[in-house]
Amino acid sequence: MFLVAGLGNPGPQYALHRHNVGFMVADLLKSRLGVVKDNFSMGGQWSLCKKEQTPVLVLKPMEYMNLSGQSVGRLAQFYKISPEDVVVIHDELDLPFGQLMVKKGGGHGGHNGLRSIMSSSVGGDFLRVRVGIGRPSSLGQHKQVSDYVLSPFDKVQQQEVPLLLELAMDAVQAIIDRGVEFSMNHFNRKVAAK
Repeated sequence: MFLVAGLGNPGPQYALHRHNVGFMVADLLKSRLGVVKDNFSMGGQWSLCKKEQTPVLVLKPMEYMNLSGQSVGRLAQFYKISPEDVVVIHDELDLPFGQLMVKKGGGHGGHNGLRSIMSSSVGGDFLRVRVGIGRPSSLGQHKQVSDYVLSPFDKVQQQEVPLLLELAMDAVQAIIDRGVEFSMNHFNRKVAAK
């Protein structure tokens, strides 16, 4: 069984923000895999899906980004899912917009959702699908970074977002079907084509 957690913030005011790209992928992934059962418990909205014979839990933590680890940890613990079968989809400032990277383990890089998961029962050895959102052209204060991630993609980027989400879903499916090593070799630094 796999647990796929897309990170974001609940509420319509955040729905189209860069920081919610994990939620966007999770919603589309549920449609692609097919939902067997929907649930709202353990601090998250999650669905049991099936990828052929493999059960996949697709989770959107609903306790805000900074507390994402609570829901991910509870679900992983309840279903006895090991960290190497936990896939977290998140926005990544350190990748240019449109690029994707699959990674096993690592630090949080200042991402509060990852920090929260690492401090949960899951620890730090989970898999990541890092979805590049790029950095603002002028960083300045920390406040500018938070304003950037908590804002929608610009008009040019919005045209490319569907391709980026599709690429992220393909990466998650490849992890489930063929393993993380294949996915890293196949998807890392891949760009959502025009």
